[in-house]
Amino acid sequence: MSLTPVELTNAWRRYKGEHDPSSRDKLINQYTYLVKITAGRVITSLPPGLERDDLVSAGAVGLIKAVDQFDLTRNVKFETYAIALIRGAILEMLREEDWVPRSVRERLKNLERTYRSLELQLGRPATEEETAVALGLNQTEYQSLLLEMGRTTLLSLDDILSSNESDDQLHLADLLEDHQSDTGIEVEAREINRSLSEGVERLPEREKLVIALYYYEGLTFKEIGRVLSVSESRVYQLHTQAMVRLRSYLAQGSTLFQR
Repeated sequence: MSLTPVELTNAWRRYKGEHDPSSRDKLINQYTYLVKITAGRVITSLPPGLERDDLVSAGAVGLIKAVDQFDLTRNVKFETYAIALIRGAILEMLREEDWVPRSVRERLKNLERTYRSLELQLGRPATEEETAVALGLNQTEYQSLLLEMGRTTLLSLDDILSSNESDDQLHLADLLEDHQSDTGIEVEAREINRSLSEGVERLPEREKLVIALYYYEGLTFKEIGRVLSVSESRVYQLHTQAMVRLRSYLAQGSTLFQR
C-alpha cells in the first residue's frame, strides 16, 4: 500500500536522520513502480538471451542506490533523481552484455560523422532531407535508419555522459542541481552540464522538446507522441537524431558553434 504524503515525509526523515532500516524498506517499496516504468522505456525490443526481468533487476539496484544516496536538501524531485540512476544501472548492464551488432555501431558512427560534417559546412543543424542526401538515402530509408538506431542502440543521455574520457563515469543524476556539494566530480558535472545545456539549445525545436519531455518531465515516447501529434515511431526518430547530435557536441566540448 502506498504511503500518504505525511507518511512518506516521515519515512524519509527517519531513514536519513535515524538510519531506520524499516523506513528504508518502505521507501524502496514506495518507488518500485519507477523500476518497471523505466525498464520499459530504456529498450523496447529485447535481444536474444535477455529477459525483461534482467532489466528490472538491474534497475532495482539503481533504485536502492538512489534511496541511499538521495539528499533531502537537493533541489530536485526524488522521482527525477531515481529514474536517472535506474536508467543508468540498466544501461550499464546492457553495455556489459555488449549485445549491439558491430554493423549497427558502425552505422551509428557514420551517422554521427555525417551530422558533424554537415553542421560544420552549414553552421546549423542539418535537416533530415540534407542528412538523407549526404548519406545517399531516400527519406523512407533514412527514417528507417533512425528507427533502427533508436531501438537497437544505447542512445541516451546516460550513455553519452558515461562515454566521456574521464575516469569517473557520470550519469544524468550527477547533473541534477545540487547546491550543497563542491567535490571534484561535482565540478566536472557542472562543466559537462554546461556543455550539455549548450548542446540542447543548439538542437532543432522539436528535438529539444522531445529531450525535455522525456528526460525532465518523465513522459514515455507514446505520451510524447500524443503531445506532438505524431506517432511513437516518429518520436523514436526525433530522439535518435537529438542523441547523435549531442554525442557530437559533447565529443567536441561544445565548441562547434562558439564564436
